[in-house]
Amino acid sequence: LKRFVIICGISTFVMFSVWMIIQAFTNRPKGDYETQLCDQRLKDKLWDQAIEQANIALKENPEHRGAMMCRALVYINKKNYEIAESELTTLINFLKRTLKEDDLTGKGTLAAAYANRGIINDRRSKFKEALEDYIKALETDHEAVAGPGLGHKIIYMINKPSSVRDRAQYIHEQLQLPPEKRLLKLPDADEEQRMHKPGKL
Repeated sequence: LKRFVIICGISTFVMFSVWMIIQAFTNRPKGDYETQLCDQRLKDKLWDQAIEQANIALKENPEHRGAMMCRALVYINKKNYEIAESELTTLINFLKRTLKEDDLTGKGTLAAAYANRGIINDRRSKFKEALEDYIKALETDHEAVAGPGLGHKIIYMINKPSSVRDRAQYIHEQLQLPPEKRLLKLPDADEEQRMHKPGKL
């Protein structure tokens, strides 16, 4: 009898685990799996494959904000800044229209979108627009765009990473100077700017 009870207990645990796994896959929002693949391809620098997965996700769920962000990040990495800016503007407008007050992940995504668009404007020498986006990012969720953590610094060998707040303050200070005294392009520091994204796309 004791052996029978043990076998039943193990069987129940296994069946429950299987049921939980099935539920996790069947109940996830449409486009989540493809967005996860996009994120993986993005990390592997497989740009075309990442965009393909983001497009599939958005076909299944046109309002999947993680897929929108992932596709924008791919275009930024490909230096297709005009397309990336358009993608981010679409995402920003969508989030401003649909975001609820208690949606903390959504706020983080909106802040990241503003920060990334700011970086694009920065790289295209549109410094006033970049400053506006950086300020909006900080006002929306300053913690979401606080800058790289220790792990990120180690991976990318960055001692003094450029954060949204630091860059915004620097641009603001430079714009107060006469045009001939401004130094707005800092190639080394600009290169260390990293794209922002929520913890989960």
